[in-house]
Amino acid sequence: MDRKVNISTEPGADVERVSATVSQNLRNFRRQSSLTLDELSRRSGVSKGMLVEIEKGTANPSIAILCKTAAALGVSVADFVNVAPSVPARIVQAHDASTLWRGPKGGSATLLVGTHGPDMIELWRWTMFPGEMFESSGHSPGTLELINVEAGELTLKLADTDLVVQPGSSVLARTEDRHAYLNCGVEELRFIMAVAELQRTRMRFEL
Repeated sequence: MDRKVNISTEPGADVERVSATVSQNLRNFRRQSSLTLDELSRRSGVSKGMLVEIEKGTANPSIAILCKTAAALGVSVADFVNVAPSVPARIVQAHDASTLWRGPKGGSATLLVGTHGPDMIELWRWTMFPGEMFESSGHSPGTLELINVEAGELTLKLADTDLVVQPGSSVLARTEDRHAYLNCGVEELRFIMAVAELQRTRMRFEL
């Protein structure tokens, strides 16, 4: 089950600013696509009530909900939070990155930078404390994740398989089905993750 979490930034940052950005961008993207809330709900599989609350800036959508809504609009999650550069090169400052998941013990998942949708590549920084877990219902067909573990030990659950990734090691995984990240160790876990979700041209990779 996807965890319902607050859209938040690092402690002390302007949480309302991030929520307002997502709210405004969802409204703008929907209107540019000439979609009603009912139509967007049908395309994305996200309830109309949730979409209304997001546009009002009062919802706590999960990362999965943002991904589904972005895909239905032909944009990326990075477009939602304004970390998708529109020029050949642009620095995304640390204070512009958006933390979109908070774990019960203080862990976090921060979207650092990403491309415009619908073809999207995103770069994330994750921190998970012992006992924390994040579950995902899966992404669109062909989605790949590349992960490098900087500290601690990552348990990556894919279907019925558990992969244990040690510090300094990397993994390439297809994450179109349900999967989860867990910190089953006793130390803080830190990893960097790149996500490639290609909507227009499906590419096949041998893992």
